Amino acid sequence: MPRGQVAGYGHIARRAGLPGRARLVARILSGNEDAKLPWHRILRSDGRIALPEGSAGWREQVQRLRAEGVVVENGRVRMPAADASLDAMIWGPG
Repeated sequence: MPRGQVAGYGHIARRAGLPGRARLVARILSGNEDAKLPWHRILRSDGRIALPEGSAGWREQVQRLRAEGVVVENGRVRMPAADASLDAMIWGPG
């Protein structure tokens, strides 16, 4: 996921060839130990941060997103339209 952009867990699951496995993506990211992996760019489908509000992880995710220019209001980010991906533009609804 490029800097300054966000996606939902389900979107990442579909891109990985695992439609319907959003929770698997969330579980994998929660166990991540690679500091370079941009876990903070992945959110719930409604744009909410999945971590408990006010927790250290929640605050870190907000800070990282804002540092990349992403607008975060009340723990929520405006998500891109579902068909805004390059795949959708080329291949149509999937």
